[in-house]
Amino acid sequence: MHNNFFVHATAVIDEGAEIGNGTRIWHFSHLMNGCIVGNNCTIGQNVFIASTVILGNNVKVQNNVSLYDGVVCEDDVFFGPSCVFTNVINPRSAISRKHEFQRTAIKKGVTIGANATILCGITINAFAFVGAGSVVTKDVAAYALITGNPAKQTGWMSEHGSKLIFNKEGIAVCSTSGEYYRLNDIVEKIKP
Repeated sequence: MHNNFFVHATAVIDEGAEIGNGTRIWHFSHLMNGCIVGNNCTIGQNVFIASTVILGNNVKVQNNVSLYDGVVCEDDVFFGPSCVFTNVINPRSAISRKHEFQRTAIKKGVTIGANATILCGITINAFAFVGAGSVVTKDVAAYALITGNPAKQTGWMSEHGSKLIFNKEGIAVCSTSGEYYRLNDIVEKIKP
C-alpha cells in the first residue's frame, strides 16, 4: 500500500503520476508521469495509462487496456477487457504525428464493452453503452446503446445498464431501478 492506494509489486508507476485514494493497480500495469487517476479506481492487469490521460473517480479499467494520450474520462466509467483507443487518425511509422494527438472524451457512467475500438477525437456521452467488439467512429449520444462495425445505435440504456423500451408516449421505466426516462430527440431521466 502506497499512501492510500494499492500497487502490485509488478506494476510500474512513474514519478509524477497522480493516484487517488482507494485505487488498486494490479499486475504488470504501467502508469506514466503526468497521468491522473481518481479515487477508488481499479486498474486491471497489463494496463497502460499515458501521460495526459485523466480518469475520474470509481473508474474500472479491465485487463489489457491501453489508454493513450488524449483520453479524458469522467467518473464511474467501465472499460471492458482489451478495448482499444487510438490518438491519431492517420498513423504512419515513418512520420511523427505526436503534435496531432486528438482528445477522446468519455463522459460519466459510460460502459465500453470488451474488444471495442474507439477512434480518437470523439465524445461518448453520459451513460452510453458500447457493445463488445464495436468499432466507434463518431460521437455517441447520452444513454445510447451502440453495437457493430461500424457501430450504430441499436437502442437506449438506463443509468443502471438496463435496456430501455419506450412506449408510444416516449416514456420508459428502468427494469432495475424503477426510474423513468423520456425520449424526445434526447433521453433524459424524469420524475414519474
